[in-house]
Amino acid sequence: MGIEASRAAGRLVRLPLDIAAGGVGQLAGYFVHAVSEQGTSGGEPPTPEGDIPVLLVHGLGDGESIVAPLRRGLEGLSAGPFVTVSYHAFSPDIRAAARVLGEQVELASARSPGRNAVVIGYSLGGLVARYYVQALGGDAHVPLVITLATPHGGTAAALLAPPHPLLRQLRPGSRLLTELAEPAAGCRTRFVAFYSDFDEVVIPASRGRIDHPDLEARNVLVPGVGHLTLPLHQPVIDQVRSLLTAAGQAAAATRSPRGRGPRRNGQGRGTADVPVTGGPKGRTLKGSR
Repeated sequence: MGIEASRAAGRLVRLPLDIAAGGVGQLAGYFVHAVSEQGTSGGEPPTPEGDIPVLLVHGLGDGESIVAPLRRGLEGLSAGPFVTVSYHAFSPDIRAAARVLGEQVELASARSPGRNAVVIGYSLGGLVARYYVQALGGDAHVPLVITLATPHGGTAAALLAPPHPLLRQLRPGSRLLTELAEPAAGCRTRFVAFYSDFDEVVIPASRGRIDHPDLEARNVLVPGVGHLTLPLHQPVIDQVRSLLTAAGQAAAATRSPRGRGPRRNGQGRGTADVPVTGGPKGRTLKGSR
C-alpha cells in the first residue's frame, strides 16, 4: 500500500504536465505520436533488431513514466526493436488511437520484413491494442497482445470520473465495450491479461479479465499489487519476458527452412502456462482460461 501510495503521489505531480503537453500537441494538430528507442530522451542506446518487434502502449496520461521502466525490465531479450506508441490526454476516441497504433504496427513490420509484432498495453493502452486486433484486422499482424491492469469490462471508477471522452468509453456498458463484446470469430491473436485483486482503478477486479468466447485469452491474477505497481512488478516482468521469448522463438521457427510450422506463439490452443512465483511473501501469479 505504501509503494502504491508513493507512486500515485508522484503520478499526480506529473499528470498536469502530461495533460498540458497533450493539449499543446492537440492544438498543434498532432493527435498521436510514436517514437522508437532512437527518438526517446535520456540518451538511451537504440534497441537492437530482434526476432519480433514489440510495441508498448501506455495508459491515460502515463507516457514514459510507465513505459520506460517496463522497457528497461525487458532488456536483454532477442526481441526488438521496442517502439513506444503514445497518445495525448485529450484524444477523443479509443478507436482513433487504435487506428494510429495500426499505422505504427505496419511501420514496425516494414522495418523488420517478415516479422509480426507483439503489442503490450498498460491500462487504457490495453484496450487500444485489443480494439486494433479485434475490430480493425490487426490480428493479421499481431499474434500476441499482452495487457497489464486493463479494464476490459470497464470500471466503476469511470462512473465517478469527469466526463472525459476516453473515460466515458471505460464505463461499463459503453458503446465501445459493447462493440468489443460482440462476436469475434476468427480472431487469430492470442491475449494474456494480467490483472490484480488490489487494483484501485479497475473496479471490480474481475473487469480486468478477458472473458470472451471467441478470443484465445489467458487471465493471470497478480495478488496484492496496485494499478501503478503492476507493470513494474518483477514477477510480472519475468512472465512478460517469457512470453516474448516464446513469441520470438515461434517467429524464428516460421522463418527457418527446417522449421515444421509454428504453434500459436509457442503454444497450442488451450495450453496452460506454468504459474510464476515471486514478489512479497512468495505470492503466485495465477493463470486461468
